[in-house]
Amino acid sequence: MVEGRQGHPEGWPAAKQEDPTMAKKNAKRYTGRFKFQVVLEVLSKQKDIGQVARAYGVHPVTLGLWKKDFLERGPEVFGGNEVVREYEQRIRELERLLGQKEVEIALLKNFLTEN
Repeated sequence: MVEGRQGHPEGWPAAKQEDPTMAKKNAKRYTGRFKFQVVLEVLSKQKDIGQVARAYGVHPVTLGLWKKDFLERGPEVFGGNEVVREYEQRIRELERLLGQKEVEIALLKNFLTEN
């Protein structure tokens, strides 16, 4: 038997090539506000995850991941000021370094024009 492309016997159809980006193109996108609202409903314990998932048209596994993410990152929501202060400090440091480099460049330019 003679083999064709991709090791299949001649005359057989080639294997279907999956496009790895297809799943992402067809995936639904949800806003942060929507996710927050749905997770809060799950956390209220009035309905189980399956009921809430059906009501909002979200897969229960997806809803479970949102809940997990919310519970893990919840402290960041209330500790946001600390993060902002760290970034502001980093910005001040970078601005200071930039100022030093501007002075160094000006000194070097003056030195080169004198020589």
